Amino acid sequence: MTEASHIVRLARAWIGTPYRHQASLKGVGCDCLGLIRGVWREAHGEEPEEVPPYSAGWAEADASEVMARAAGRHMRIVPPTEFQAGDVLLFRWRPHLPAKHAGIAASLSRMIHAQEDARVSEIHLSAWWRRHLAFAFRFPGVDA
Repeated sequence: MTEASHIVRLARAWIGTPYRHQASLKGVGCDCLGLIRGVWREAHGEEPEEVPPYSAGWAEADASEVMARAAGRHMRIVPPTEFQAGDVLLFRWRPHLPAKHAGIAASLSRMIHAQEDARVSEIHLSAWWRRHLAFAFRFPGVDA
C-alpha cells in the first residue's frame, strides 16, 4: 500500500527541476508528463508503457484524450470534484481540446506541476485551474 502522503513527498522532491520538453529526470529536467512519470518510477518502479515522442502542440493536432486514456489504463479514475492529495490532475486549456497538462495534487488547494519556462513548483489551485480541471486519477495502491 502506498500512502498518498508518500506520493506528495516524492512530487515535492522534484520542486526546482527545470522545465525540459519530454524529459523526466529529477533535478535535470522534466515537463508535466515527465513529473508524473518520474514519481511513478519512484513509487512503483518501471513505467507501465513507453511514451512516444510528442510535440508541444500534440493536443491541438489530435482531438482524442490521449493522456486521459493512458492514465486510465494504469491508474484509477476519480471524479475531478473528489480528488485527494497525491492524485494526478489533468487539465484542458479549452473546452473543445483534449487534456494536455498534468500535475499532482499536494492538497485540496495546491498542486505540484512543471510548466514551460518555469521550474517544477507547488502552486495554489486557483479558480482558473479548477475551471480547467478535466480528469483526476489515483496512483495504484493508494486509498482515499
